[in-house]
Amino acid sequence: MALPVTHPPVGVPASRPGGSAVTTTDANTSPGTSPDTPPGASPDAALDFADRADFEDADRGLVAGPANAKITAADGRVVWDFDATAFLRGDCPDTAHPSLWRQSQLCARAGLYEVTEGVYQIRGFDLSNMTLIEGERGVVVVDPLVSQECAAEGLALYRAHRGDRLVTAVVFTHSHIDHFGGALGVIGPDDDVPIVAPAGFMENSVAENVYAGTAMLRRGAYHTGWELDPDPRGLIGVGLGFAASTGLPSLLPPTLEVTRTGQEERLDGVLFRFQLTPGTEAPSELNFHLPERRALCMAENASHNLHNIQTLRGALVRDARIWSRYLTESITLYAADSDVLFASHHWPTWGTERLTAFLAEQRDLYGYLHDQTLRLLNQGYTGIEIAEMIELPPRLARAWHARGYYGSVSHNVKAIYHRYMGWYDGHPASLWEHPPAESAHRYVECMGGLGAVLTKARAYLDAGDLRFAAQLLKHATFAAPGDSRAKDLLAETFERLGHGAECGTWRNNYLMGAFELRNGVQPVPIAADSMSAALSVEQVFDSLAIRVNGPRAWDYSLAVLWRFTDLDTTYRTSLRNGVLVHHPGAEDAADADLTLTLTKPRLMDLLGGLGLDDIEHTGDPGVLATLMSVLDTPDPGFAIVTP
Repeated sequence: MALPVTHPPVGVPASRPGGSAVTTTDANTSPGTSPDTPPGASPDAALDFADRADFEDADRGLVAGPANAKITAADGRVVWDFDATAFLRGDCPDTAHPSLWRQSQLCARAGLYEVTEGVYQIRGFDLSNMTLIEGERGVVVVDPLVSQECAAEGLALYRAHRGDRLVTAVVFTHSHIDHFGGALGVIGPDDDVPIVAPAGFMENSVAENVYAGTAMLRRGAYHTGWELDPDPRGLIGVGLGFAASTGLPSLLPPTLEVTRTGQEERLDGVLFRFQLTPGTEAPSELNFHLPERRALCMAENASHNLHNIQTLRGALVRDARIWSRYLTESITLYAADSDVLFASHHWPTWGTERLTAFLAEQRDLYGYLHDQTLRLLNQGYTGIEIAEMIELPPRLARAWHARGYYGSVSHNVKAIYHRYMGWYDGHPASLWEHPPAESAHRYVECMGGLGAVLTKARAYLDAGDLRFAAQLLKHATFAAPGDSRAKDLLAETFERLGHGAECGTWRNNYLMGAFELRNGVQPVPIAADSMSAALSVEQVFDSLAIRVNGPRAWDYSLAVLWRFTDLDTTYRTSLRNGVLVHHPGAEDAADADLTLTLTKPRLMDLLGGLGLDDIEHTGDPGVLATLMSVLDTPDPGFAIVTP
């Protein structure tokens, strides 16, 4: 379906080293779907491709496009390329779902946009938007993108057209890295400006980006299509935007917490009214209203797609019920007093009536998925079964902003089921199944061997049953991971599934699976731990505790007392039964095997391997070496599509 459009320059991250687009000679829509009816959508959902309202909104208020074709890091590495997605200006190819192609065209707009008087956005410079709210002395920055380089480039574009205004405050709407990572690109580490965030921001930012950071980064490579080249056969975006930039992230702790709905703060003379929304799109999140400008920011709680109840990269399961209720609260508190709604992704919605209808449909979307999942699970259906049963009401299925570009009905329903019922589907046979590789060997043996499985899989593939072909071939590759026939056939299956997917993250997962089956796991450069300085001492010790190799530590019993001169506090850590326990306030060094007097920055150096030479200590220094010896190093390149 042809969807030609002209627009300002577009941008996505530069191609990764060694990256290559997957190829195919047969790209079909996923079985049981058409371009207008992805899994979970109403089968009679007739999408109106002639509707250009979103394009008009996405282009409205353009002040200027990017000043440079690329954004680079200090070492010259390209972290964002504005020319890389020019292909999206063309017609939709048969290797992309027309609905996802349309969404990607909309997300490709890049530049400085005026939302309303005194409110501007940088869009298309990263996965997220950066909002700039002009005050009495300077400008308040909201959600400074993923990386410092992109945030700095966006701020420079704003200043080039609106004057060299100082950044007078920073607001983080929630605890995801694409909304705080670029903070050091807009302010310095010691700048005396308020940093506003919702209650629980630091706890949840660290839990997601540090504690489970390695696994989420690895899964995130599939989520964002890390190794895929931006072209019609590879990366065309994730629905929420194109992808995250590849620059240096940062984390600054807030100096002002929002702890309740209705809390008001004047930042640089601008009145902010906050709505606290924990448990929605992030565990720690807020919306805010600017009553003097009749503008409403919905953070990431209402954007132009169906979001995730649980992301494919991994995260806590979100509460669809409370998400829906907070959207009702937003309508009640702010809609009638707003002329424009904007968010930290996508484009604004203008007009009180339009934005109210938008919020109501977003509210109904999450409420419907929640309530119908609960209705069916109480009839005994499992998550996988419910995901095949639920169809959106026609009005929602036809609404462009309710399409599953980033989340999907299918995996959101499974997440809602999991939130209430957990991993166990209630069938006793599911209690103690063999792990994947062991199950695979047995399945392949039962089906007559690898050759028979490949023959059957090819037959299902040729018949268009890509889903079952993938299930069979998963067993084949886990039973015989070295057999190229199984991997090649599964890669072909994944390509066809990916090219038919309306959900951008599904597409990327399928195509990344195909890429790694053919090329193996490629090393992913992970930036130095640029967020570690923001961790509290407790969070540092938590990070160590989850690296303790329990069996290797079983026989050790030791205690270390840490006296922090810069924090005027003492921590005691003890290793026993393979568990590292830590708590503050212990002053008695009598039963400690080692006592250290140091600063928190020196703790980070010590854990980085610099040694004890300049640290005051008493007791046995070998205790520290013993503790370090039982710490595992996370593997950022673990296998996903092979055992």
